[in-house]
Amino acid sequence: MTGAGHRVLFEGRDYPIFQNRMYDSAAEARACPRGQIELVQDMATGLIRNRLFDPALMEYDAAYQNEQGNSAPFRDHLDLTRDRVLAHFGTEALVEIGCGKGGFLNMLAAAGADITGYDPTFEGEDPRIEKRYFGPGIGVRARGIVLRHVLEHIADPVAFLRMIADANGGGPIYIEVPCFDWIARNRAWFDIFFEHANYFRLSDFHRIFGRVIEAGHCFGGQYLGVFADLASLRDPVFQSDDAVTLPTDFAIDLDFAGAGPQDVVWGGASKGVIYTLARERAGLPVAHVIDINPGKQGSYLAGTGLRVEAPHEVLPRLGQDARILIMNPNYAGEIQEMAGDSFTFVEVGQ
Repeated sequence: MTGAGHRVLFEGRDYPIFQNRMYDSAAEARACPRGQIELVQDMATGLIRNRLFDPALMEYDAAYQNEQGNSAPFRDHLDLTRDRVLAHFGTEALVEIGCGKGGFLNMLAAAGADITGYDPTFEGEDPRIEKRYFGPGIGVRARGIVLRHVLEHIADPVAFLRMIADANGGGPIYIEVPCFDWIARNRAWFDIFFEHANYFRLSDFHRIFGRVIEAGHCFGGQYLGVFADLASLRDPVFQSDDAVTLPTDFAIDLDFAGAGPQDVVWGGASKGVIYTLARERAGLPVAHVIDINPGKQGSYLAGTGLRVEAPHEVLPRLGQDARILIMNPNYAGEIQEMAGDSFTFVEVGQ
């Protein structure tokens, strides 16, 4: 389908606006605010965006829980990212915009970095972290800016980058975002969320910046990591040879081959929220959701109201015919080691 100035790629209806916001009751989680998705490629800029995204709905608070550092594979990714950031920026006068709960900021600080963070969802007290959005008037002059998993949440990403460039007087920036090419190639429909206003490919950053210092894939190809010069920021322009294509079978399989009433989802974060919601809508709900993040355990998932449980709460009660559905293949080895060999493991989307 084509509209004025855009080409429609994917549509989704009544998605939770925050897939990582946790709720105190099943009823509250089921009643969560919903939003609509019409994923399009903008024919002026070439960028991919949700045309129906409404930034007025997006108020992040302390109930937003997306800490991934409890998992060894993700910690390995963070270790590599920390080393790359310090190799590019050094340790003096760094800023992390959207630092979340402060996990990556603490890693940089432990390695000797002088760093300030900005995030309204931060919990606790840390003089290095300001519980507010980064914006005009902050008065910083950073030697390096870290922007991990923030840009995909911003309605106008180029304008946001320009604001950062103006506030900081240019300078280098590290950007990490999900990779849309990985989503497309793996038919990962459960990796599309209302909360993500934008999706990026490597080619997008070469059109956004005149000078990309280093760019590539990381975290098993699921993320893009880009070092660029903010002073080279420019308005991206669509190129006909860079049109987005999705596989013809990129769609939710409502048959959910092999689905059973004892299925267990391992991963109560973004992918798990969307997958369990689709299963419920197909009349094939899952039995349990497991996550090793203590910040999620005992709380309820947006949309379905499923309670997130710790492995030790679920595994002893499962029959040997239970399937454990692994929402992210990067964690497959860790999950199988923790769960033992009594179950059938399925990597969703693979």
